Amino acid sequence: MFLSENIVVLAPMEDVTDSSFRKVCKYNGADIVETEFVASDALIRNIEKSLKKLHFSEEERPLGIQIFGNNEHTMVEAVKIAGNYKPDFIDLNFGCPVRKVVEKGGGAALLKDIPKMLKIVDVVVKSTSLPVFVKTRLGWDEKKLLIVELAEKLQDCGISALTIHARTKVQMYAGIADWTLIGEVKNNPRMHIPIIGNGDVDSPEKALEMKNRYGVDGLMIGRASIGNPWIFREIKHYLKTGILLSPPRVDERIETCRRHLTSAIAEKSEKTAILQMRKHYGGYFRTFPDFKKFRMKLVTCLSFSEISDILNEILLHYKDI
Repeated sequence: MFLSENIVVLAPMEDVTDSSFRKVCKYNGADIVETEFVASDALIRNIEKSLKKLHFSEEERPLGIQIFGNNEHTMVEAVKIAGNYKPDFIDLNFGCPVRKVVEKGGGAALLKDIPKMLKIVDVVVKSTSLPVFVKTRLGWDEKKLLIVELAEKLQDCGISALTIHARTKVQMYAGIADWTLIGEVKNNPRMHIPIIGNGDVDSPEKALEMKNRYGVDGLMIGRASIGNPWIFREIKHYLKTGILLSPPRVDERIETCRRHLTSAIAEKSEKTAILQMRKHYGGYFRTFPDFKKFRMKLVTCLSFSEISDILNEILLHYKDI
């Protein structure tokens, strides 16, 4: 099994964790990556956009395909389709709080129907030879913090690992993530599967604090990785040595940014890749003083050649950083 102590996982994020970004994160130390989540209904209807999300390269392994839905038969069929692409595992999403997902009964909506969630997990686990992971939240709201009991039931269904986001559905991504119940799950003597914690881990110091305080087997990094793929190597180095790595210099930032964009263009149309890349620039050059004028240029360009020229400008302008 590819799960080991102190694993650091790239969280699946819609319109972020495409193959180009996954490869950049793997190169910079992510132990495991996952696809953007895919709707089971879309897979069984052969929707091209969803099927494209299943593609990955060998250098991305170990990789999981994340699927969401609310019908056991549809989920089983979707997992079979995903299995044809030979991922290393399947991840079932019962944590997404986004309205359009929840209103269709998927993601965190299943936190209001635990019997249905468990039925889906049970039939999926029995239908595939691949390891099945689950990602969920503490509960629907603060009145229904059910994750400790739910974790046992999910384990009894045969899942191989559980990722817990330290917020409720109602919280969405607001407020401070509370890992207390994640610690209770991990320290429950009945639990023996790996527990991965997620929520507000945005620095090596925070990673070590969560690891030491709650004893989780791994950490999942989401928003903090956008435009900052180096966070994986920084966390792993700090967990191992207690020493902070120096931040990447401007030449490495430019090289990584260019590689990311080039890979994205190879996967998609140039226009689509350039538009989706815009969310990353702020992170790639977050600490650069007076960067606004360059960022405005980057987010308004519509061709790779223009962006490449601007990256060269940035390299010269900030050559001492």
